[in-house]
Parts: sequence; C-alpha cells; structure tokens
Amino acid sequence: MTWTELVMAAAPMQGDQPAVSDVRTGEVLSYAAFVRRVTRAAEGLRRHGLRFGDHVIVDVPLGAALPVAVHSVAWAGGIVVLGASGSARMMITQRHFDPAAVKVEHVFSFQPVPGAKPFSGLLAERPLEFGPLAGPALTFDGVRMLDHDQLAGDLRRLATRLVISKDDIVINAVSEPFRGLRVIDLAMMSGAHVVVAHEPSLIGCRVLAAERRATMVVAPYDLARRLLGDPILRVVDERAVVSSLGL
Repeated sequence: MTWTELVMAAAPMQGDQPAVSDVRTGEVLSYAAFVRRVTRAAEGLRRHGLRFGDHVIVDVPLGAALPVAVHSVAWAGGIVVLGASGSARMMITQRHFDPAAVKVEHVFSFQPVPGAKPFSGLLAERPLEFGPLAGPALTFDGVRMLDHDQLAGDLRRLATRLVISKDDIVINAVSEPFRGLRVIDLAMMSGAHVVVAHEPSLIGCRVLAAERRATMVVAPYDLARRLLGDPILRVVDERAVVSSLGL
C-alpha cells in the first residue's frame, strides 16, 4: 500500500464514523467523506493539468481540510510542498495567499479568496480510482523529498510503537502542520477519531479530553509533560511521530 492507501484503509469499515473533528471550524470529516473528497479532488487536479511529479504548494492550517488537500495531491501523483511561497504547478490554500510570493498556474481555496478557484470545484463526478504506486510525495523545501514508500513504511513502524485502535479518540494538540498531519494519518489508518485542538493549552486540553472522552493526546514536550498523570489519557510527545524520519 502507498501512503494515501494506508490512510484510507479503514474507510470501508468505518464509513460515516468521524475521522477528524476540527475544533476551530466545527467541521467533522467522516471516513467516507475523506475518501470521496480525496479521490474526486485528485481527478479534478488531473483535469486541470496536474501531472505525475508536479509540485503543488499546500498552505492549509492543521485541521480537517489539511489531510484532504495533502492526500488529494498525493493521490493525483503530485508532490506536496508544505509552505506559502515558491514556484509550483498549483497551490491549495485555506483562505488567503500572496500573489507576489507564489508562481503557479492555478490557486484553489477552501474559502472564498480573490484570484482563487473554489476547492469544491475540483470535486469531479467520478473519482480517480488508482493513485501512484510509488515515487516522491512530499517536500518542505523542494530539496529533501519524502516518497510514498518512506511515508507508508514510517506509518507502519509508528503503528507498532504507538498502538492506536478504532475505539481511540485522539486529541491532536500539535501546532506544526506536518507533525499534526502524521498524527491524523496514524490515527486514521487505525480507524480512530482525531480531534484537532485549537490553540491548545493545559486547561484547554484537559477540558477537551473530558468533553470528547479522549483516550490519547499528542502534544509538544512541555504541554505533554504537564498532562502526564491522568490514568485514562495516554500522553505522547509530538516528536515521537516524526523522529524516525529524521525531522
């Protein structure tokens, strides 16, 4: 299985169960909706000229929209560039972009933005049935590339260390997008429910964990250390989800 296939693997079983809840926006993304949006947006990206190996800048905050944007590009065979500037074939943003900072052919936005096309317009009637078998998938700087095999293999290794089940509710208190994305990927491949915290704090995480009946939280070291001691809540330092990638 490729990276995106791993993340989508639990969808047939989980269906309309929640995959990602975004506290900031209130959006709840189900497993079925995730697969539907990713595969149809990937077809839309292809329709707009995306080819295998083309770079797509993704400037979307951590939340329910981020995995949809990232995996749509990956499933279409493009290379995700996490950032807000540079040259690429296309760009996907949440609500704003600086035209002077990017050189792209198309900009797609989840929210209305002057000069951008709506991301919803990418959703084709038919899904792109098959994604790439291998190849580069993601970069931060255009120099170091992470390919599908690396990202998928690392997820499998993480799953053996940070055991997550379909019954888990995971608070994602990570503020850095890629680390947060890895938490979402890891939880979704297991069929769990991820709740993305907004501006997480010690009190905020405790309240959110109690409200959502969370079983696990992933947070920066200082916050994770202060959350230790709860007999029900498993606490994970965010560095654990990227350390094996050398990040």
